[in-house]
Amino acid sequence: MLTAVPVSLRPAAMASRVERIPVAIASTDPLSRAGLAAHLRDQAGIDVVPDSAAASAAVVVVVADEVDEETTRELRGLRAAGHERLVLLVAKVDDVGLLAAVEAGVSGVVRRGQVTGGHLAVAIRAAAAGEGTLPPDLLGRLLSQVGRLQRQVLHPRGLTFAGLTEREIAVLRLLAEGHDTAEVGRRLFFSERTVKNVIHDVTSRLDLRNRTHAVAYAIRQGLI
Repeated sequence: MLTAVPVSLRPAAMASRVERIPVAIASTDPLSRAGLAAHLRDQAGIDVVPDSAAASAAVVVVVADEVDEETTRELRGLRAAGHERLVLLVAKVDDVGLLAAVEAGVSGVVRRGQVTGGHLAVAIRAAAAGEGTLPPDLLGRLLSQVGRLQRQVLHPRGLTFAGLTEREIAVLRLLAEGHDTAEVGRRLFFSERTVKNVIHDVTSRLDLRNRTHAVAYAIRQGLI
């Protein structure tokens, strides 16, 4: 779930009941790291771990000036190392950088110029819970970017965000209703061979085992 960071923070009494979250800080500036660690140590339920224990962190806060190639590489490296909960604390971010950060797997973005210990703690707790946080204006910009991607890139190619074409979705929907390939072909005015080719393309491209697995994938993605 992706939500905007609320203006009013949670009461301290609520935060105190949250399980303690081990947090690592990734920063090339020792002073920034020390200052950030000091702020977070005042927040209930959050433990800042030393670099030597970073592998055990549930959330990693990455400090950066902007989302450039180096920052993106660091985010991807952390994900590859098994860190799935990343919060980016960044000085400035444009639309391209925002998309790059999302593609690299961040759970939340916080502007350095607006950060407080409590504000960052909200983003960390959300990341630990598998949720996402963005400032309201960045959330709006991200949604606009996603809309443009759908209209200008995916839709002209007949694709959806799940990587399926409208024809593939139609075939899987009829399979899910219990029709065999011959019946699917008659309903969609395709040959049975075309239907089988569609199923083969889907299972091969998405590394699915068979047509049943393909139908299950489409259902999980909310496509049918």
